[in-house]
Amino acid sequence: MDKEQEAIEILKKYNQNHIVNLLNKLDEVKKQELLDQINRIDFGQIMELYDNTKKEIEIKENKIESIDYLDKAKLSKEQREKFDTLGEELIRSGKYAVVTMAGGQGTRLGHNGPKGTFKLDVYGKGKYLFEILKDNLEEANKKYDTVIPWYIMTSKENNQATVDFLEKHNYFGYPKEAVTIFTQSELPLVDTEGKLLISKDMKIKEASDGNGGTYSSLRASGSLADMKNKGIKWVFIGGVDNVLLKMADVTLLGMAIDKGVQIASKSVVKANPHEKVGVFCKMNGHPKVIEYAELPEKMAEEVDSDGELKYGESHIMCNLYTIDAIEKASKEPLIYHSAFKKNSYIDENGKEVVPSEPNSYKFESFIFDAFEFFDDIAILRGKREDDFAPVKNREGVDSPKTAKELYEKFWNRQNKK
Repeated sequence: MDKEQEAIEILKKYNQNHIVNLLNKLDEVKKQELLDQINRIDFGQIMELYDNTKKEIEIKENKIESIDYLDKAKLSKEQREKFDTLGEELIRSGKYAVVTMAGGQGTRLGHNGPKGTFKLDVYGKGKYLFEILKDNLEEANKKYDTVIPWYIMTSKENNQATVDFLEKHNYFGYPKEAVTIFTQSELPLVDTEGKLLISKDMKIKEASDGNGGTYSSLRASGSLADMKNKGIKWVFIGGVDNVLLKMADVTLLGMAIDKGVQIASKSVVKANPHEKVGVFCKMNGHPKVIEYAELPEKMAEEVDSDGELKYGESHIMCNLYTIDAIEKASKEPLIYHSAFKKNSYIDENGKEVVPSEPNSYKFESFIFDAFEFFDDIAILRGKREDDFAPVKNREGVDSPKTAKELYEKFWNRQNKK
């Protein structure tokens, strides 16, 4: 059976006859491109994910318990020195790397381009998000006399624009040979009838498969092999949009080494029981982050004997892994969550449809879903004003305005020390 016939059989099997019709209308070049894409997609997986959108998420309360953490502000002098020394030794040895997840666009900020190219109005002249992260790494390099390898994960959608931007700005002075850019994987978008959407370029419309795809994308891109060749032992993974992100926190790293765990994370206390953040817990004896929408209200409000929220440690995308942990997570299938979103598409008559309401499902895995593969996690509670100033929304909470204030206040405090 030839490639085209094989693709048509698959499409018919999964009720994608609109794509069969499209194949017949395309010129040879476009047809071959679409056929290559069809043969690459796992239709069985996509239909299974589509079927899951009709099922209710169930969390059995009796399986969830609170999780231990250490509060950075309450560590004894001896603890702090011990952790800092262990962390510093590891970073100085050149066995530490960082990954920045930068696959998103700045759409929600009203910014046309990759999120990392957004300029935050700090100190009058402003700084790009990539530049702020570079400053953070550069400071660690000077302090620990090293050059930390920096891996930047883009999406197919924003890869070229990101590369062009960083080249134009000469990587803001970071050694170019220490920077590796790789792209994350994608999954098709599916409408409410289970039909895959078609994009303007006459291909199946795909979108990045969530930050949980970071592990498998590190492996598929060769970046994981590159880390191993460099002798990397610990890897930090964080987002591009937190302007107070500490990518080389020796206290967090030293605590993880001291506890003998494979994964570690920094948290901040929830602002209130109903803040829309994922929180750490243990489920069935394994570390877990529960999304705010999936945590029963009663549990969200529960307090411990000290009057603190029982489930109050927010996940702020500040995660550490041994290289073995990343290898393990890269080979395990993660669960996918569906998001119902607005996506334009090309209809059967070749016309573009721009919906006014959500019309399709985007499937995403979350980076923290891999925590369940491990027996334990070391959590270090930081402070919101020191560690968490995300730039997510155009106005209000987690906006450029709030991030600017937190960033400037933090650095004013540091400069007074």
